[in-house]
Amino acid sequence: MASQSELRSPETGTESGGEAEYRMLPVPEALTLVLAQSHALPVVELPLAQVLGMVLGSDVLAPDPLPPFPASMKDGYAVVAGDGPGEYPLVGEVRAGGVADFTLEPGQVAYITTGAPLPPGADAVVMVEETSQFGRDGAPWVRIGATVDKGADVRAVGVDVAEGQVVLGRGTRLGPAELGILATVGQAVVPVHRRPVVGVLSTGDELVEPGAALGPGQIRDSNRAALLAAVAALGGEPLDLGIAGDEADALAAALQRGIAQADILLTSGGVSMGDLDLVKPLLARLGTVHFGRLLMKPGKPLTFATVATERAGVADQAAGGAADQGAEGAHRCLVFGLPGNPVSSMVTFLLLAVPAMRQLAGATNPHWPRVQAELAQPLRLDAYRPEFHRATLQWDVARNGGRGGFVATSTGIQASSRLLSMRTANGLLLLPVGEETLPAGAVVDALVIGEL
Repeated sequence: MASQSELRSPETGTESGGEAEYRMLPVPEALTLVLAQSHALPVVELPLAQVLGMVLGSDVLAPDPLPPFPASMKDGYAVVAGDGPGEYPLVGEVRAGGVADFTLEPGQVAYITTGAPLPPGADAVVMVEETSQFGRDGAPWVRIGATVDKGADVRAVGVDVAEGQVVLGRGTRLGPAELGILATVGQAVVPVHRRPVVGVLSTGDELVEPGAALGPGQIRDSNRAALLAAVAALGGEPLDLGIAGDEADALAAALQRGIAQADILLTSGGVSMGDLDLVKPLLARLGTVHFGRLLMKPGKPLTFATVATERAGVADQAAGGAADQGAEGAHRCLVFGLPGNPVSSMVTFLLLAVPAMRQLAGATNPHWPRVQAELAQPLRLDAYRPEFHRATLQWDVARNGGRGGFVATSTGIQASSRLLSMRTANGLLLLPVGEETLPAGAVVDALVIGEL
């Protein structure tokens, strides 16, 4: 793989040796630039069963009230509330899914099940536990033992959802409850922003597929497997673009294929400043490089570019092709040249590419949740760059005088080559630049990147 050397100049924040000089951007500034280039993808209509995790492209209104009729909340007896306790003839029954073929008169009761429409004339339900049935003169009678008010245990028309009510707003992410709501209001076909197609391309002559035997100087490609899995887990449509070697023409062709097919292209490797780090200059020729270095640890050599091409005829299963993000008739791809080291690749993907994915998918808040956490052990700060330290966040109910709080435990050695440091990480600690060691118990901000 191309060299991962990093020529540091804390005084100037610039770096020479490639085709251009790139200022080291703070991560918040870089993320602002990324999101400014990340426009929501077009709205498509998909079957209800296919939209889990997607974002609504328009408001959904209820076409009718819920319930559409006065419905019993209990198994029991439909009554006229004013009759009060007493013994009454049983004149019929109504079960869920049916309607009464009679009108209930004062002095009568009817058996009713949960969810069934009240018969005409009834205005309350007495639950079965407050009643007993007996026979009189060969006919069924019911003893009502409770006084109920009008409307007792009855769901009124529209009490859950009113006709015309906005039940889910544009920009809502669709989880299981939201799909249930859509089904409730009859939304069998749903308008959603389509999932972004995210291509993943590894670069480097030293890389081989995971199942291949290693030759001299070779390593197995872990970045592609991890990134493709992360894209799928976070709601994108992963597109495997394989491995490209460190040869300019072949790499350029691989980049152009990915750009034509994907809304977002992730490359790993080839973005530092060695003579085989070709991604930056190639992207500069193909499109616009917005930044080429970040003030962060790990992941300094991240590159972000946008490239406009003709619309591709490939590959999103939902929408039949990567969609327009720019001018009509054109296709626009966001390209993240991720560092080659596995941890740097994953951390920069999470910090910059994931918010872009979310915004393309229609999310109104693409950011990771942020919490405060106490350090479980001392952590040494970096003197030059803010660090995104991998940690395991856990809630400790005993903290803060019993009010509870998060505790952050480091995942160990933080070398950018050590992917094991990501395995149990559900948080990234935001450690500032400094020359001191933060003591155990110090409170730091943390981004929540996994389940707590």
